[in-house]
Amino acid sequence: MTEPELEVLIPTRNRPVELATTLAGLAAQDFPDFGVLVSDQSDGAPSYDTPGATAMARVLRRAGHPVSFGRHLPPRGLAEHRAHLLARSRARYVLFLDDDVWLEPGTISRLHEAISKLGCGLVGNAVQGLSYLNDHRPEELEPFERWQGPPEPERITPHGPEWRRWTLHNAANPTHLADALGLRDGEWVAYKIAWVGGCVLYDRAALVSVGGFDFWSELPPDHCGEDVLAQLRVLATYGGAGVLPSGAVHLEAPTTVVERRVEAYEVVPPPGGQE
Repeated sequence: MTEPELEVLIPTRNRPVELATTLAGLAAQDFPDFGVLVSDQSDGAPSYDTPGATAMARVLRRAGHPVSFGRHLPPRGLAEHRAHLLARSRARYVLFLDDDVWLEPGTISRLHEAISKLGCGLVGNAVQGLSYLNDHRPEELEPFERWQGPPEPERITPHGPEWRRWTLHNAANPTHLADALGLRDGEWVAYKIAWVGGCVLYDRAALVSVGGFDFWSELPPDHCGEDVLAQLRVLATYGGAGVLPSGAVHLEAPTTVVERRVEAYEVVPPPGGQE
């Protein structure tokens, strides 16, 4: 069997209801050539061991999308879990998708079109918290800037001016940005980011070339921000963009990452250093 063009990589832990919802979003996608890899680190029964997840896996497989469920224990931290998933994939593109994100139909096709046309290292759909639809934050939208042409490499650091872009992805800000752009069906816009959480499509070769998540061995298990650090490395070499409209909806479930003692980029400096 040939590898799919794109694989969705989902690390999961203690989220049986949310994972089934995430898989339901994937089952409704129209992109023809993708597979799904799910890796579980739950304390008890794996999150995929439910009627809902099993049913959605059947739907996906019937549509021609291979689905693999597996356990990866013991836990060694978020970065190691992502490194494990990345090592299992041979697809041209990998979509790292959190286990509490529902994708509206057409999202994967739009992200694939964007990364193919832009020729960059990553594109992302920031997750939208729809409980905040009536919470408008115009000051947080001020850093918004469209890419005029293909994204260029950027060395983004926590104390640089580009870091202010993180506010673009708070609450329902991605929804409000897309509404303000007045996009028609099929239209999308690429914009400058600091990073994107929850739904990021990488050119796998680009991610691997900058080390992927192999920095996990330099971190204690109770870290966070591993996705931020990996993205900063890709952005510095290959460039990247956020994409509007975002089809990623955050389920707004309680976090399963309660130990966040260490921020990854504080231990492993991003390209350009901390300043």
